[in-house]
Amino acid sequence: MSPANAVRKPIAIYYEHPEWFRPLFAELERRNTPHVLVDARRHRYDVGASKGDAAYSLVFNRMSPSAYTRGNGHGIFYTLNYLAHLELNGTRVVNGHRAFQHETSKAKQLEVLQSLGLPYPKSRVINHPEQALSAAVGLRYPIVVKPNIGGSGTGVIRFNDAKELANAVRDRKIDLGIDSTGLVQEFIPAKGNYITRVEVLGGKYLYAIKVHLTGDTFNLCPGDICQDTSGAELTRTICAADAPKNGLKVEGYTPPQEVIDAVEKISAETGIEVGGIEYIVDERDNQLFYYDINALSNFVADGPKVVAFDPFVKLADYLEQQAFAQQEKQEKGAAA
Repeated sequence: MSPANAVRKPIAIYYEHPEWFRPLFAELERRNTPHVLVDARRHRYDVGASKGDAAYSLVFNRMSPSAYTRGNGHGIFYTLNYLAHLELNGTRVVNGHRAFQHETSKAKQLEVLQSLGLPYPKSRVINHPEQALSAAVGLRYPIVVKPNIGGSGTGVIRFNDAKELANAVRDRKIDLGIDSTGLVQEFIPAKGNYITRVEVLGGKYLYAIKVHLTGDTFNLCPGDICQDTSGAELTRTICAADAPKNGLKVEGYTPPQEVIDAVEKISAETGIEVGGIEYIVDERDNQLFYYDINALSNFVADGPKVVAFDPFVKLADYLEQQAFAQQEKQEKGAAA
């Protein structure tokens, strides 16, 4: 009996964005894998429930840090409480509390990179826009100011010199987002005009892509990218409404082994089982920098064409395996 056929209690997909995860939902439906869609935008739980959500074999957390841009910011801090509740009471959570803590704090992400001895752009953390100018002293321009809780490039602004930054502070054009915390960070001009995103599944390397930049956007959501490097259109299954707007192009890529090793260390340190880590090479001196850690990963559009396989199939495999293992653990515990 395969794990898929043996999964008896449903897998709960806890999600916020109505479109991003349709390919996963479709794959689970194709397999007849028991699953439930749990809407994070309207949710409640019972603190007194001693077994978390015992109706589920596991909960897969797909809450987005950019939810506040869609009027769903109330779900972000709520989700941290819900995930802690689930784990405290023995529910298996994929991308659980520790992963979501890192997803919702760019400052915390930098602490991880610092602790692992991995390079990242020079950065300062601030809690008021008026601190931006003094925080930038000693940094090399251009710089960017970005909200601590972001996603899809939300709120990131580039400044070419101190005068531009001072004017933005004076005119109150800097928004640090829903936790009033932000990063003042050196902007890294990309060698070859691309960044690399490395995806992990089960904390292990899955694939990587080069995202070729246009200079017009900080939104590098893989599902938004509508062309490969030949200019051919990709079949877009997520973020489809936005995809035609950004002009980005993508290609599959295998990074050096030292990068794969570093990404897997980041994944282990953050508790991210399914996610994407982005890095960039500075065109000025060839220095590699890790700069973004994502627990909410939107796989590249048209995976079979870009990376030669469908990542959603492998994701469904992983969820089934984890659900089956948790189910077995629970049943052995009950029988003991």
